[in-house]
Amino acid sequence: MLHPLRTLRWLYVGRLSLAAGLFAGAVLVWQNAPPVTTLLTTLLFVSAVAVTLAGWWHTHLRRRSLSRGFLYAQILFDVVAVTVAVHVTGGPRSEFPPLYIVVIAAGALLLPLPGGLIIGAVACTAYLADIVWLHAAIEQPTSVMLQIALFAVMAFVTAGLADRLRRTGTALGAVASQLEQLRLDTGDILQAIPTAIVTVDGGGRLVNLNGAGERLLGVRERDWRGKPFLEEVDRRAPGLGRCIERTVSTRQPEDRGEVRLPASYGSRILGVRTTLLERESAPWVTAVFQDITEGKKLEELKRRAERLEAVAALAASLAHEIKNPLASIRSATEQLAGTRIDDGDRDLLKSLVLNESDRLSRLLADFMEYSRVELRRRARFDLGELTSQAVELVTRHPDAASARIERSMPAEPVLVEGDADLLHRALFNLVLNAAQHAGSGGRVSVEVGRLAEAELPAGVRVRGPVRIAVLDSGPGIAPDDISRVFDPFFTTRKGGTGLGLAMVHRAVEAHRGTILVDPGLGRGAGFYVYLPSEA
Repeated sequence: MLHPLRTLRWLYVGRLSLAAGLFAGAVLVWQNAPPVTTLLTTLLFVSAVAVTLAGWWHTHLRRRSLSRGFLYAQILFDVVAVTVAVHVTGGPRSEFPPLYIVVIAAGALLLPLPGGLIIGAVACTAYLADIVWLHAAIEQPTSVMLQIALFAVMAFVTAGLADRLRRTGTALGAVASQLEQLRLDTGDILQAIPTAIVTVDGGGRLVNLNGAGERLLGVRERDWRGKPFLEEVDRRAPGLGRCIERTVSTRQPEDRGEVRLPASYGSRILGVRTTLLERESAPWVTAVFQDITEGKKLEELKRRAERLEAVAALAASLAHEIKNPLASIRSATEQLAGTRIDDGDRDLLKSLVLNESDRLSRLLADFMEYSRVELRRRARFDLGELTSQAVELVTRHPDAASARIERSMPAEPVLVEGDADLLHRALFNLVLNAAQHAGSGGRVSVEVGRLAEAELPAGVRVRGPVRIAVLDSGPGIAPDDISRVFDPFFTTRKGGTGLGLAMVHRAVEAHRGTILVDPGLGRGAGFYVYLPSEA
């Protein structure tokens, strides 16, 4: 909808053009025009200039408000001007009556609904009065009545449309005011938030940076607003700009990213999360980041304390496991040192010493393997081929010779990244444990395959997951033992050290994976390893 001042400016221009044209015609063109015509056009021109200048001074120079009386005066003057133009150009034969429609439309735009209708009624009355009273002979009365009817219809239509536009404009103005207030409130909130927030558009140009972001990055928003910002962000916080750019290109928000500020900024660690704001051309990205250096230090101290507690508990368990074989060896040795034992007892005691020594040797060997679980080197390898090698090695182990091991490997390579030796030892222990529990004549099934992330069990979060399933036909796992199967030195198998599955658990976690257990009591246990794939 046009602004009232703009509508008035067009009205001023039209009014002066009409008055000047009529005056020029009467003076220069209409040589035989009667004196009354020249007088009317002259008066119209002078009054039009005077009224227009007065209106301009009131509205544009003094900038006074547009009162209803002022608007009525301006529109009614234009009705008079059009009536004069119609009168001096022939009345019923004039070509100027359509100008009434322009005046009626202007009145509808500038005045409320009753005012627009009033201007329409005045225009119709003025036109009819000029035709009836000042021009006695009407050659085409039907045409005149149709014109008046058209003016009346236009008054109703334009008044209704203008009123609807006015109400719509008022509603839009209220909404715009609310949006502006919301924008201001949101800006105040963003500036007050201690967490840094930066928003860039699809082209990497800065849209918004709050106060916390300015302090962390050492830049001012007003210096970069609307300019390419990602390169500058990456210079000040290496990795943050690439994180935002990656979110734009992949349309996948980052959940728990971390970037490290260089030493010149105090060697701080920033935790980063990004989110997408969809737009027609390219999405905007908002990155929320904050200094988590102190939290990381506390987290590291907590992990260190947990590791010390774990080492203490492990040492206590190891001492307990060593204590019993040593006690048996000591007792047997003391008895062997005696003189009053027969040959049968002597051989039994010697066998006991050897067996307990072997048990200690296995325990220490397994413990050393468990303590060495860490990623020493990273490389890409085919998980299917690595699993096949581990299964092949298990088939040659004495404890698994009587079990039937079946394997199902994918036709295409399944590439993962990690320590192949460590994962090979873990898979060997996992498959051997299944074969030992399956027993003589039992069956073990080993399967490797890819999964969609939607197929992952609840609570498991692995990107590009691959799964290794190891199922056995043994007795399964008792409910009370489920929570302890990965604890060091816990075992239900005679002669076991209880470190095999503990080593498997640590190796899987070192590869950012997850291992789950299906106890399968009475029908065989199942172990499921989920690892992130390289490709």
